[in-house]
Amino acid sequence: MTEEPTPAAPETPEGEEPIKQRKNGLYPGVSDELAANMKSGWADTELRDLEPIPQAPHTARRRAALSARFPGERLVIPAGNLRTRSNDTDYSFRASTEYAYLTGDQTEDGVLVLEPEAGGGHTATLYLLPRSNRENGEFWLDGQGELWVGRRLSLTEAEKRLGLPAKDVRELADELRAATGPVRIVRGHDAALEAALTDKVTGERDEELRVFLSEQRLIKDEFEIGQLQAAVDSTVRGFEDVVKVLDKAQATSERYIEGTFFLRARVEGNDVGYGSICAAGPHATTLHWVRNDGPVRAGDLLLLDAGVETTTLYTADVTRTLPVNGTYSPLQRKIYEAVYEAQEAGIAAVRPGAKYRDFHDAAQRVLAARLVEWGLVEGPVERVLELGLQRRWTLHGTGHMLGMDVHDCAVARTETYVDGTLEPGMCLTVEPGLYFQADDLTVPEEYRGIGVRIEDDVLVTEDGNRVLSAALPRTADDVEAWMARLTA
Repeated sequence: MTEEPTPAAPETPEGEEPIKQRKNGLYPGVSDELAANMKSGWADTELRDLEPIPQAPHTARRRAALSARFPGERLVIPAGNLRTRSNDTDYSFRASTEYAYLTGDQTEDGVLVLEPEAGGGHTATLYLLPRSNRENGEFWLDGQGELWVGRRLSLTEAEKRLGLPAKDVRELADELRAATGPVRIVRGHDAALEAALTDKVTGERDEELRVFLSEQRLIKDEFEIGQLQAAVDSTVRGFEDVVKVLDKAQATSERYIEGTFFLRARVEGNDVGYGSICAAGPHATTLHWVRNDGPVRAGDLLLLDAGVETTTLYTADVTRTLPVNGTYSPLQRKIYEAVYEAQEAGIAAVRPGAKYRDFHDAAQRVLAARLVEWGLVEGPVERVLELGLQRRWTLHGTGHMLGMDVHDCAVARTETYVDGTLEPGMCLTVEPGLYFQADDLTVPEEYRGIGVRIEDDVLVTEDGNRVLSAALPRTADDVEAWMARLTA
């Protein structure tokens, strides 16, 4: 990785921020001749035949719904800023979900502002960084200049792509300081804007905005459903990739599995939607095992929980528990089939009009019954469920909403989410599991260190549900046959 430039930059025009310098560079400065040379001789690269992004009609409808909910109020939704990883390197940027949902844009420092109109409604404006300045040398001297990190869209180009008027974001903080009237901002993404509004906003009012935007995503539109299916389809291919290289994983570690799936995610999407869980052997009993540094051994199970995130930031979330050597042992199969039976019951409970909790309760009832049957907990099943005794081995809820966040709509009100009712267009996971910890002395020794989870992404339809991840085998027999075909 090359070092950023550190010369003394050309004189900064009045009112502009000076170009950030770096210590310990090799060049002492920029000569007048070089500065003049760098200003000229560049082709016109303005893009003039741009089409709107596919989600533009959908983002417009989403903004209209937001406008109707908060009449007469200025609404500020930031994308967020780059975050330092170490010294002068940054983490890869991922725009805030709220901002991307309402604009389709994913660039750092962007801000959507809905300005209330006197006659009702709002005027939406996108505030963005314009293209790098060629006059003051920013494009080649600044660490975030175009020759360092790539070309940005011009404001005119952004307007064509996103269907919104665009302005220079560097003017926004001053505009907000001078603003009058009620204002709300989505917090946690842009500290400078929050500081500019510190005397105009309240935590309670800002939280109402965030909650509304979370609940707005509960029902997916046709564009979102298509993106979720695309994310799942790529994820299925990623799981196939992993099965094909299990021999290499056995020669190395869980990291080989992680890297293999990541390759698929980066080639076909934006990234993984969350840290991949590549948990072999007893690591499968750790719900969010993302260290992925353990051995992969024949005879053990591999719990792979992973999802591709599309370039539009919609993620899949799928789990399969696979026998590393291609065949389940009798005990592994018994536990796997109990979890499969629980998942089948959970999926069957997903339908419009059902309570959100129904699929969880259906799956937990099956698992509780199997634990009683195996003599691991004293029945009857109703007693186990009433006291929650099955949770020692089931641990987590049976699913969650899915969308632009892997745990989508997470700040929605309880009455509209977990105490709510399923509606067509909702997308959720169904993911029961059984986890017998390696040090659990309440179960026979042969159970210890076995963890099984099966997770699929399910869309609520008008007449029931559709399993988006149905292309990935689920029964024990089908998994073994699928693995045999892929490794033949």
